[in-house]
Amino acid sequence: MSTLTKQTLSHLDWLEAEAIHIMREVAGQCERPVLLFSGGKDSICLLRIAEKAFRPGRFPFPLMHIDTGHNYKEVTDFRDKRAAELGERLIVRSVEDSIKRGSVVLKSADESRNKHQSVTLLEAIAEFEFDACIGGARRDEEKARAKERVMSFRDEFGQWDPKNQRPELWNLYNARTFKGENIRAFPISNWTEMDVWQYIEREKLELPSIYFAHKRPVVRRGALLQPVTELTPAKPGDVVEEVMVRFRTVGDITCTAPVESTASTIEQIVVETATTTITERGATRLDDQTSEASMEQRKKEGYF
Repeated sequence: MSTLTKQTLSHLDWLEAEAIHIMREVAGQCERPVLLFSGGKDSICLLRIAEKAFRPGRFPFPLMHIDTGHNYKEVTDFRDKRAAELGERLIVRSVEDSIKRGSVVLKSADESRNKHQSVTLLEAIAEFEFDACIGGARRDEEKARAKERVMSFRDEFGQWDPKNQRPELWNLYNARTFKGENIRAFPISNWTEMDVWQYIEREKLELPSIYFAHKRPVVRRGALLQPVTELTPAKPGDVVEEVMVRFRTVGDITCTAPVESTASTIEQIVVETATTTITERGATRLDDQTSEASMEQRKKEGYF
């Protein structure tokens, strides 16, 4: 007489299975989906989810990055390398090109381009007629992202209305759209920063070097550290310090701050993440400090 052995799944197994299901739902319901891949840790997890969902076949969608032109070279180099290793098509569209077309107008030459990515994203969606964008946003990152559905509807103008969203009961997802409308899909919406790092550790995923501790010149802006670069030079009166730092999140140089850290391995980052009392964006995003740049307002305008 045979006995059935009950397999115990870890919380990472459950999160991974949910993410695979969501990604397959997007591929099954949408005609022209695209996966947004920046080279950051969350989108690196999405690539592994896509591998598990669709390999040994090709992904049923290309990869795309909206480049501000002010991204860290370590990250964009990793982006290109990883796409080439997977043999998947990578589309890069630049805010710089939107500036040249006149669809993005900067208030000043040194203004952060981060919030202007929404214009370039909407232009790319129209160019390729994408009906779904798969991204690595998580609900624990920020209050506005916590309001999102897994399948988040955007109207024909690319806008999001947090008060008018589709219900998602019993993990049933509705990605149907009319021409010109769009779905933003978030397979790892229910993950936390700790889940991401534990998944990276479990799957032995490669990362850009700036996620690990290294020395970098910085100046202190309140509670945040701003790297000293050609784009963000020290101002008169600033005290430049050489500090051991790492990045918890990566993005535009002008608005992404590192944190003080000596964590040089993923195992050490997991321990550090478990003990931190500051949220990921609260510790690292200079552009989240002003109401003008609030995430909810940017999302209503088409930001991811």
